[in-house]
Amino acid sequence: MEVKIALKMQFSACIDTDKFARRPSVSLPFSQKLREQHGHPISCHFQPRRTSNWQKHVASEASGSYRNFPAPILESGSFPPSLDEALILKDKSQEILPYIDGRCIYLVGMMGSGKTTIGKILSEVLGYSFCDSDTLVELAVKGTSVAEIFNLYGEGFFRNKETETLQNLSLMRHMVVSTGGGAVVRPINWKYMAKGISVWLDVPLEALARRISAVGTNSRPLLHHDSGDAYNRTLTRLSNLWKERGDAYANANARVSLEEIAAKLGHRDVTNLTPTVIAIEALLQIEAFLKGENGMDIATL
Repeated sequence: MEVKIALKMQFSACIDTDKFARRPSVSLPFSQKLREQHGHPISCHFQPRRTSNWQKHVASEASGSYRNFPAPILESGSFPPSLDEALILKDKSQEILPYIDGRCIYLVGMMGSGKTTIGKILSEVLGYSFCDSDTLVELAVKGTSVAEIFNLYGEGFFRNKETETLQNLSLMRHMVVSTGGGAVVRPINWKYMAKGISVWLDVPLEALARRISAVGTNSRPLLHHDSGDAYNRTLTRLSNLWKERGDAYANANARVSLEEIAAKLGHRDVTNLTPTVIAIEALLQIEAFLKGENGMDIATL
């Protein structure tokens, strides 16, 4: 599946076609206000919302549906190994999809928290489009990487472009958006994300440091210039960033704590969690938000 947000000369983002099958798309226009602002055509390409025979089979045959258990699986602490995670994920997504009502889902969290991976899974299972706000910023600056933008223009310039991107995305629907780790520091960004549903992927700093240091920090301008061994310098910098951002992440509508999921499932390390299980928990937390928002169970909405 390939998804593109096209802003002539600027916006273009696509998901990993190695993992998801390519599907045809339908081009929908941006609002008149945005077209006037930029002075040229702007369009967004969405997946068609279809129910395949496989999806119908899932809805009718998935014996692992959460509604068939006395408590949510991830809350009960017993995830039956015989159940197919993909079927559970699909069943839960189809159950809550009508109540999301087309609103965009914004994933927030520290760098390396898995926003892109989980975002692609959620977009696929919900029939949404996916985009990465950092990628859109890069394309808005003529393909310049985030690291280069920081070096050439400074963090303030990047944050301004990030805010412009989130403003444009706030005009859209049926999208899962992976935001940059620092997007939460500006209150105006929350104003734009409030038009959708925000989900915080909360990952222990030690796990983030291991993950990031293993792949290198060259592409992460807020980490790359620190001294010391890769793990310790990454952990130190992440800890400092956490002091600046921790309270802001808590503004999200829903929180997905990998530490809590691991504890419920009896894992000692969050690295043992599969992306699918994390995505299931994200849907459960979105469902909890929707219930609180409407003051009743989804089944009675």
